[in-house]
Amino acid sequence: MSSYRFLSASALVASFMFCCSCSSVAQNSTTSKAASAPNELSKVWVADQGNGTYKNPILHADYSDPDVCRVGDDYYMTSSSFNAVPGLQILHSKDLVNWKLIGYALDKNIPADHFSKPQHGNGVWAPSIRHHNGEFYIYWGDPDFGIYMVKTKDPAGRWEAPVLVKEGKGLIDSCPLWDEDGNAYLVHAYAGSRAGIKSILAVSRMNPEGTKALGESVIVFDGHESHPTVEGPKFYKYDGYYYIFAPAGGVSTGWQLVLRSKNVYGPYEEKIVMDQGKTSINGPHQGAWVNTPDGKEDWFIHFQDVEAYGRIVHLQPMKWKNGWPVIGEDKDGDGTGQPVMTYKKPSVGKTYPVATPAESDEFEANKLGLQWQWHANPKATWAFTMANKGKLRLYTDQVPENYKNLWDVPNLLLQKFPAATFTATTKLSFIPNEKLQNERTGLVVMGEDYAHISLVSKKDGLYVAYTSVDDAHKGTPEKEQLLSKLNGNEVYFRVSVDKGAKCQFSYSEDGRNFKPAGNTFTAVPGRWIGTKVGIFATRQDKINDSGYADYDWFRITPNESVNFQSKK
Repeated sequence: MSSYRFLSASALVASFMFCCSCSSVAQNSTTSKAASAPNELSKVWVADQGNGTYKNPILHADYSDPDVCRVGDDYYMTSSSFNAVPGLQILHSKDLVNWKLIGYALDKNIPADHFSKPQHGNGVWAPSIRHHNGEFYIYWGDPDFGIYMVKTKDPAGRWEAPVLVKEGKGLIDSCPLWDEDGNAYLVHAYAGSRAGIKSILAVSRMNPEGTKALGESVIVFDGHESHPTVEGPKFYKYDGYYYIFAPAGGVSTGWQLVLRSKNVYGPYEEKIVMDQGKTSINGPHQGAWVNTPDGKEDWFIHFQDVEAYGRIVHLQPMKWKNGWPVIGEDKDGDGTGQPVMTYKKPSVGKTYPVATPAESDEFEANKLGLQWQWHANPKATWAFTMANKGKLRLYTDQVPENYKNLWDVPNLLLQKFPAATFTATTKLSFIPNEKLQNERTGLVVMGEDYAHISLVSKKDGLYVAYTSVDDAHKGTPEKEQLLSKLNGNEVYFRVSVDKGAKCQFSYSEDGRNFKPAGNTFTAVPGRWIGTKVGIFATRQDKINDSGYADYDWFRITPNESVNFQSKK
């Protein structure tokens, strides 16, 4: 039996190390205000089955490259945010199944000017979160600038300004380890697109404060022969061994690799501890090892790439066997597990309320709901909350020079697809600048292809328009259909998403009778991210004032016909 289990005197140091590295072991049928309160449960995906079991995914949304740490009986998760702002989302759970979004570690991406324009697929890659000496640390690699770190004592509060720990192009997927002898280390991978090499893992010394890498990195594993595209490493020390958990084989097709060594620089033994097996869960890998507060259960959180829906998050049971972790179910006893779809919830000593990240927003708070992210570092003039009116005001912003489509527009206010099937509906009114034409606001489904339904201003009034574009990332021009002239300036926009990410847009002037807009649009991923849904407001011309759109609410509901006419 492992000394870790009994926490004997000889195991206290190893247990302390493990906790410090903290990956552990350390359609709404009513329209009332109460029906869409900020703390309401998702109406489209809940992992907790209410009978002591859960179903995967625990988060049916694009929290890609998740990492988790436990501090006491609290679990904290972060994940890649790439170019989206705010970045480095922070989620909290008491039982690893029910999660709430509680904040962000990055107010804006840096360098600020660089990220004032959409930098698709760039920015925050594969972060790790750890707790050390009373503080939370997050490390991540920006493939163009190097490895950064932010820290705080309160993960739901404000995080300190980022520190560049190791400068260099192509440095990604970093994770720290504080050893019991006082030394600190950082494991990381390389992005072939920038570094010119990939499929290798390296370790660098750090100062004890974790703010600066010391000297050159040392390659500790080369995956070219058997584990191509090895990346996303997570660093642990347990029972006298250094462990590196790392995905290999590619985002959508790979497996979970674990390396171990008695020496931080290796040589490392290797073992595949989980793969797809006979399941439908493709590429189950990259994530976090955590345990329960009593140390009796081990768990692993990982992603599955499901194309337009992004990299959704699964929870797997984990056992130790002969010094190696076995993740999921090992039906044939070979030490390599496969994912489970349902399982008994972690035994954390209590039963906690069911919880889900926020989706719908009534816009009745003094700040945006945490589910919203901008496409780039925002200007202060893009959006204003008006809690006294229960609305969100978007001012139109001029599209970039040489505009071709929304791919290069920064002021898109978006959130993740929350389930395989759902409906997003919003109510808005539009007051364009009378001196302008072609101001626009609307509801968008955004990826490398996108579509939206919008109000556009013309000389004789407002028109409902449906717009789509294939290969937006290649600069393809939009195709627009003017559907009808609006009688007033208020409208309801809706998109219903069916299996396979098939989207049908519609609109209504009374909140009851919705007319289809355009043909069915099949959503596709963005750059390294899943499809997103949200709102925007743009104009083509430069002027010293702009029109604006007031959004009354934004609601995520099941795919069914409902009356969204009124908030009251």
